[in-house]
This record gives sequence, C-alpha cells and structure tokens, in this order.
Amino acid sequence: MLPLPLLQFQSFLTWDSLNMNMDMEVSTSFHDFLYRMRHPASLDLVRSIKSFIVSFSFHQPKPENDGKRVQDFFVSMEAAIRDHSLWTTASEEDIDCAMQGLEKYIMTKLFSRTFSASAEDAKIDNEISSKICLLQTFLKPEHLDIPPILQNEALWLLAEKELLKINAFKAPHEKLLSIMNCCRIINNLLLNAAMSEYVPAGADGFLPVLIYVTIKANPPKLHSNLKFIKLYTRQAKLISEAEYYFTNLVSAKTFIVDLNAKSLSMDEIKYKESMQAAKLTNKVTSELSAACQMSQQETDDSSCSKKMHNKLDDTGVLLHGSNYPYMEAKSKELTVGDVDMLLSDYKDLVAKYTILCKAIGCLSTAEREPLLRHLEMQGPETLLNFTAPSDHHRHK
Repeated sequence: MLPLPLLQFQSFLTWDSLNMNMDMEVSTSFHDFLYRMRHPASLDLVRSIKSFIVSFSFHQPKPENDGKRVQDFFVSMEAAIRDHSLWTTASEEDIDCAMQGLEKYIMTKLFSRTFSASAEDAKIDNEISSKICLLQTFLKPEHLDIPPILQNEALWLLAEKELLKINAFKAPHEKLLSIMNCCRIINNLLLNAAMSEYVPAGADGFLPVLIYVTIKANPPKLHSNLKFIKLYTRQAKLISEAEYYFTNLVSAKTFIVDLNAKSLSMDEIKYKESMQAAKLTNKVTSELSAACQMSQQETDDSSCSKKMHNKLDDTGVLLHGSNYPYMEAKSKELTVGDVDMLLSDYKDLVAKYTILCKAIGCLSTAEREPLLRHLEMQGPETLLNFTAPSDHHRHK
C-alpha cells in the first residue's frame, strides 16, 4: 500500500488531468454549438432561440416561473435538435454537447435577468457572507469534529479555489461543475484517508469537511448561485453524482445559516463571546479602513506619498497592519534615501494607532472585554495594538 503523501501526490496529478479535461469538454461543446448555429440550415433553430430570449422580457421576473419557462424551452429544443438535419447522424453525446452549448448561450444572455434577481436574494447572500466572515475568525476543524486524518490544508485550499469559481461563470452547468470539482477533491481526501487508516470513507466525514471548506472559501453570492443552479440547470444533468454533491452544498449552506453553539463542539458562552468579539473586530477594522482611505486621499497630492505608494505597489508590499519593510532593519543598514519612506511609515502607523485607540475607547466595558480576550488569543503583539499608549510612549 502506498503511503499517504504519495497517495495525495497522485490525487493532485489525477485531479489536474481531470479538471483540464472537463474545461476542454465545456469549451468544445459551446464552440461546436456556435459553429453549427452559423450553418444556413440552422436558421429555424436560431429564430426559435432569439424569439425565446426576446419573449423573456415580456414577463415580470419570477424565479420559479422563469425556471419552468427555461426548462420547458430546453425540452422543446432538444426534441427539435434530435429531428434536425444537422444532427441526423449525431450520437447521444453529440446531442448532449449541443444542449450544453444551448444552455450556456441562453443563460449567458438571460443572466442579468435570472441571477440574484430579487432584493431578498441579495439580502440572504449578504447575511450568509457576513456570518461566514465572523466564523472565519475563530472556527477550527475540531469544532466540526473533523478528525486529524482529514485535516489536509493543501487539499482544502485546492477545494476552496474550485468552489470560489462558482461565481465566475454564467452558465448553470459550469457553476455546477465548480461544485463537483470541489466535492471530488474532498471525496479524494476521504478515500486517501480510508486507504491509509483502514477506515470507511462515509458521508459522515464528507459534510463536515465541505462545511469547513465553504466557510474558509466564503464563495460570493452562495445562496443566489445555488438557487440559479437549481432553477436553470437542465434537469437531465442534475442527477446522480451531480445531484449528490449539489445537495450536500445546499446542506452545508443551511447548516451555516442555522449554525449556533449547539451545532458545534463548543461551549455556548465561548461561542457567544467569540461571535461578539468577531463583530467588534470587524466593526473596528471597517472604521479603521475607511479612516485610512480618507487619510490616504488627503495625502495623495504630495509627491513623497505618490513615490512611496508606487514603490510599494511595484514590490507588492502595502502599508497595512504590521507589514512594514523596516521592521527588522538595523540602523547601519539604512541610507539617506530611506528617510522619506520611514517618515511616511511613521505617520501611517501613528494615524492608524490613534484611530484604533479612539475606536476602542468608544466601546463600553462590556463590549471591550470580549474583544480584548479575543485579541489576546491571537497573540500579544495584536493585543498591544489595542492598548492605550503610556505617557512615555506619547510623542510631544
């Protein structure tokens, strides 16, 4: 039996190859569809497609009704394609490719009308994303009872990247593929763990990992993407493996929405304190970011500031938090040319420090204590940033 690291390496190779093949299949299907639609013999099909797209704007946006209208059109178009002269010798795979191309074309044209069409959908998306942002500050795999054998950061990161692609596509089938790709990576992880530990790779381990990966990734517009896939993916494609993985992500979303202390292996008081601290941290961070942006706009006119900003942009080092290029520098290493940047760094640090102290000072004792406890857990250097300056540290 192969050791776990080698199994994981092989899974990376297998996954890269599989992912590349899927991307090529989607691209080939769409381009083949467009190629056939340019043929003079396809004029009747083109007219039907254009007529359907135009007629869509005649109705008031109603997701469920819109979904049924699209599904009915797919069924009628599949029958028309099967009977069409351009597909007389076509295989089932050819027909499926044509329908996949049609789905992408139709839903790309109707995307602005059908995706996240209601204010309620946007509201739910924001609520889920905001809650995930809070959970990201303290949630650990142990809180979801994920065993160490399944805690693989490299594969988790790969799964997160695939899940994040869900919002990059307009075709429901491509969005569904992003979910399937993410879930297959997780399933691969479970299979590898089962082979190395002689334990069954069941669904009990799959969903907690998917929930954790979803929280780590925080995919944009999760609710709207899932709703879009459910309504507009051809029903013939949302079956079997695709349906299983899709249903699991829907379950993961529902778990996150309903998540509380009882959902986790976590003390209820500790959970409430962590959530409260995360809210305060996010609030202070947002206020600090807004204040720093205003301060940056005010100083952008100075040539020194522009020079520094350009130099930092070129090197990828921006003045945020404690990421300062001279933090570890020694005096003998500095040159006269460093003075402008050092002065700018100093002003930036003092401005952020002052704003942060004022923000913390505005909080009540009840609000401040859980925040400071949370920061103390992050490390003493973080806590120092939230401690009021002593007299001998103040600058005259």
